[in-house]
Amino acid sequence: MPPRQRRTLRFNPDNATTGVVERVLAPDGTTRIHKQLRRAGTVTTAPAHWTSSATRSDWNYWAREAEVYTDPRLQASLTGTGLDLPTADVRPGEEGIDLWLEDVPGTAGADFTLDDHVATATALGRWQARPLQPTPAWASHGFLRAYSTSRPGDLTLVDDTAEADAAWEQPLIRGTWPPDLRSGWARLLAHREDLLRVMETLPRTLCHLDAWVANVIRRPNGEVVLLDWAFAGDGAVGEDLGNYLPDAVFDLFWPAERLAELEAACWPAYLAGLRAGGWDGTDRDARLGVVASCVKYTWLLPLLLQKAADTEHDAYHQRADAVHLHHQRGVALSHLVRWCDEALDLAGGTTSR
Repeated sequence: MPPRQRRTLRFNPDNATTGVVERVLAPDGTTRIHKQLRRAGTVTTAPAHWTSSATRSDWNYWAREAEVYTDPRLQASLTGTGLDLPTADVRPGEEGIDLWLEDVPGTAGADFTLDDHVATATALGRWQARPLQPTPAWASHGFLRAYSTSRPGDLTLVDDTAEADAAWEQPLIRGTWPPDLRSGWARLLAHREDLLRVMETLPRTLCHLDAWVANVIRRPNGEVVLLDWAFAGDGAVGEDLGNYLPDAVFDLFWPAERLAELEAACWPAYLAGLRAGGWDGTDRDARLGVVASCVKYTWLLPLLLQKAADTEHDAYHQRADAVHLHHQRGVALSHLVRWCDEALDLAGGTTSR
């Protein structure tokens, strides 16, 4: 097909699983999204933390998304929740799998209003109130620990060392991050294992595990379509919302100054969705699943410190103003410190529903 009829869309080029994501114009004037999944082991140049696996339970299992789209039980579990999948034509090949996906009409997540985010949170709650039993064979297990502990980032840059002092004294960091963020992040790192164990012992559900603004589109009929199911699997109730909220800020889709407002609207909406779907767990457990998920990001602040001296800075693979980007991320990182403190408080006591 001529190049003018194909347009590459933004995706993570380091991920060994994804070969291409593109919008393709057909002769009849309609468009489809073509996504190529590359078989595990076919890409040898990917960074170690983005290699793929042939084991179905691994977080980076290469064919998971194709299996999701061909699983009628998953589609049935979404019925009536307000969530949906794009229609998909799955075509296996020798080197991988080609997904030909619906080019979903509607409002992209980057353009969501607060009401759209609330609708997404509500629908997530309704869906996760009734997890699939038994868990699908394609589902990932142990995602949070495996993913978060395999990311790059020198954790010692939060320690009390001369090297760490120099990292925090970089003008970009000193001029944009709150002064108490270093001590707060040290506290988060000190409780990393505690928070991982908390997340692993909370009530389980089927999670998307990459729920964020770039992976949602709201149809004109109000349904929210979830894209990119590559990580989907076993997770804690609340875990998806705990990813959705800060990630909206980290990549500049939602202003950091309104993160508290976003959480104040989406958390009760998610809980209401759980209740409407028939979930009978405690408010404490659902809330703990949201706030303890801050442990996913322990590596992020150190990595940002390492990259602060770079000449160019990106937000979701697009160039961004360094000062604005780091200010926004500093606010969001401080928000996660508050989540850490709340999680430790909740995990140390008990509350009734």
